[in-house]
This record gives sequence, structure tokens and C-alpha cells, in this order.
Amino acid sequence: MRVSQIAEKAQSMIDEVERVIVGKRNTVEKAVLTLICNGHLLIEDIPGVGKTTLAKALAITMGGDFRRVQFTPDLLPADITGSSIFNQKTAEFEFRRGPIFGNVVLVDEINRATPKTQSSLLEAMEERQVTVDGVTNDLPLPFFVIATQNTIEMTGTYPLPEAQLDRFFSRISLGYPSKEDEMAILSQQQVSHPLELVKPVITLPEMLEIQSAVRDIFVHESIRDYIIEVVRATRENNLLLMGASPRGALHLMRASQAQAAIRGSEFVRPDDVKATAPSVLAHRVLPRAELRARGTTTEQVIERVLSEVPAPVPVS
Repeated sequence: MRVSQIAEKAQSMIDEVERVIVGKRNTVEKAVLTLICNGHLLIEDIPGVGKTTLAKALAITMGGDFRRVQFTPDLLPADITGSSIFNQKTAEFEFRRGPIFGNVVLVDEINRATPKTQSSLLEAMEERQVTVDGVTNDLPLPFFVIATQNTIEMTGTYPLPEAQLDRFFSRISLGYPSKEDEMAILSQQQVSHPLELVKPVITLPEMLEIQSAVRDIFVHESIRDYIIEVVRATRENNLLLMGASPRGALHLMRASQAQAAIRGSEFVRPDDVKATAPSVLAHRVLPRAELRARGTTTEQVIERVLSEVPAPVPVS
């Protein structure tokens, strides 16, 4: 697939999703970027800002199967992956698929389930498969997990460990809409929900082709060196206890490739790295206590790192 086709189809998805996620184009772009990088998305935000709507709209735009799992303290791994049920007629065990078997799976309030249940997602997210009773079952492709976390109600939650946070390709936040955008939302939904108007703009095979083609976007050695310097700078930053992992560097390169493809370029520029670094790296670093007390976010730390690490000069 040509870069121009990738850009056209990605922009079509973004335009379609923006019909229901009003005034958040940059955030929608990051969600679509994560999808075409074959990654998974973590959304940290307050209730009612459109997290579920975003997930449903993304599934519709590519004609995919949408599934939703509400995480609660009593949720068991089998409630997600499925389980083997004994069929009395055939005298055999049959595997009943759980809600993880979908193209877009919304894991709502992931931090409300126990660590054991949270960890049941790891194999699915990394390997695109689940193993139940020693039998491995492949998940449908493309497979995209969108997990949400409530940032204000922390009672009864189990914070995600750093190892699991690192599995998410990127982290975003929708935030409150502006007054004008909120007026538009009220007007749109006075009679019906705009999700009813969202339509498929690409197919599942096309999405798989895009995910493969994005890896062919050219990354110059100087850009790879720049990515490594940015990641290493997070490990040496005195505001952080832990910097980004090598997986973070790899995902930042993938995100930069996708960013370049979305804007129709066949090669990555430093601006592509800068545009994607905060959402790809911020959840992979561990801030010091004084940083939290100061009210500084890890995204702001990444922005500061980007301003301090010299970017390569494009060759004319």
C-alpha cells in the first residue's frame, strides 16, 4: 500500500471518528495512530468524556467487532478469556469464547480488577492469543485493546504495575470539551446519538495492510540516534526514578513512522518524533515524589526532555 493511500485512509478514519468526538482531533489522531501501529491504548480520564464512544467509533470505521468488559474486583480471568464448558450431549468440553475475542476490546476501569485478572490481558495484548486449559486460541486480527482508568476515584483500585503499563503503546486523555464544542455535542445528541451516523471507511484487511505497510516508512540513522538520545535522557533525568525502556524506544520509532505516514511522507522527520513522544513515553517513566507534589506531569517532563535533546538537522 502506498503512503498516499495510508494517509487518505487514516484521515478518513479520523474525520469519521471526529463526528462523535467533537473538538478533539489531535487526541483522535493519536488513537488512530496507535491502532495502525498495531499497539494498544490506555486512556486516563474522568467519567463521561467519551472514552466508550471513541472505542465504538473506531470499531465501526473499520467494520470491526466491538466488545466491552467492565472490570470489577470480583472479575475472574475466565470472565475475559472464556472457559471450557462440558457438553452433556457430546460428552466433550467445548471452549466458550470470552469478550476478549473482538477486533476492538474496551477494558473499562482496568485498575478496578485484581492484579491476577489484569495480568490475564498480557498474553492477549502481546501474543494476540489466549491459552485456556492448555489450549491456545488465536484472537481475531486486527486486535486493539483500549483500556480506561478513572483518575479521580482511587478507592478500591489496584494500580497497574510498570511492567503492564509498558505493554500499552500510548496513553492519552480526552479532557473536557470547550464551551463551543459542548454546545455542538448537545445539539448533535438532542434527538439521536451521532454513533448512528458513523460508517465504515476501511475494511479489516485494509487495516492489516496498513499496519504492515507503516513499518516500511524510511527511518534515517540520525533519526534512530535521536530517538535513542531522547529515551536515554529520560533515564538520566533527575525528576524521574525510572526512565523509558528499550520497548519505549521501539514504540517511539513505530509511532514516528505512523505519524509520517498519516501526513503523507515516506520518511520520518524530527517533528514526527516530537509529536508522538509524550503519548508514547510519559506512561513508561516513574516520577519522583516531589514531581507529583509539584503538580508536574510526566508529559511535561517528556516535553522538557525534547527541548533539551538536540534534534538532527534535515538534509536539504
